[in-house]
Amino acid sequence: MKPTLLVLAAGMGSRYGGLKQIDQVGPSGETIIEYSVYDAIKAGFGKVVFVIRRSIEEAFKEALGNKFAGLIEVDYAIQEIDVKIDGIDNMPKRKKPWGTGHALLVAASKINAPFAVINADDFYGSGAFKALATFTQKLQDKNGYEYAMVGYVLKNTLSDYGSVSRGVCETNDENHLIGVTERTKIQAENGTIYFTDDSGQKHELPDNTVVSMNFWGFTPSIFNELRKQFIDFVAQNTDNPKAEFYIPLVVNNMIVNDMATIEVLTCEDKWFGITYKEDKEIVKKAFSQFVSQGVYPSPLWR
Repeated sequence: MKPTLLVLAAGMGSRYGGLKQIDQVGPSGETIIEYSVYDAIKAGFGKVVFVIRRSIEEAFKEALGNKFAGLIEVDYAIQEIDVKIDGIDNMPKRKKPWGTGHALLVAASKINAPFAVINADDFYGSGAFKALATFTQKLQDKNGYEYAMVGYVLKNTLSDYGSVSRGVCETNDENHLIGVTERTKIQAENGTIYFTDDSGQKHELPDNTVVSMNFWGFTPSIFNELRKQFIDFVAQNTDNPKAEFYIPLVVNNMIVNDMATIEVLTCEDKWFGITYKEDKEIVKKAFSQFVSQGVYPSPLWR
């Protein structure tokens, strides 16, 4: 069975200031999502599921949905605060959904094979998709908690135009993930990378620190545990309208309780993303170079 690609595309990009999921960055007007789907198809993925908001559904499908017809199976899941989750009768009132873990949960009915999870507005490189596809092949007939994460070298993931947040990874001698610690306000200053903690104190981070860019490899076995943890999380955060249920939180809990092994597949490729508006020109130049080097055709969908 071919693996599935789950694309988290429900965020509106508050720092960027618009619907960056369908922003054109390729020489022929391609979006970052298109390059991810292209790389996934070449790596052997057989289906893509987009997690989107109702408010962007029409624009998203018009801009992207038809481009993949005949190339890969396409499906959609809606992430909203009113989406029914088994085990929760009354969802607390709030203005925004519950984060990336919640995004996985709303797509559970759409996935019946090993799957990869990515952000819609991040470019990961073809090597990451090949590594994840290879990993999923050994999981086809297993229901256990054996998962993977593609890790990136920190220095290859920064923005020139502002600070970023990254999940700093810790691994053991078997290259299994021990934990992910979310660090915010990460920025390079005079050649040194720092993160700033909640008290305003700066802490140095090595250039080669492995970080999570939200590229995960799971089997459908994750959904049972995901649902259990989400039910508990909602109960604990009924009165906290800003609480977010992130994938690393779920993974960390499973690791701490010896429930799962997460193999870290380190990627040396340059990661590209549009966190700030100014990042767009850097990303556009990068794709132009990829085309001139023959990495991608232009137009992408010939």
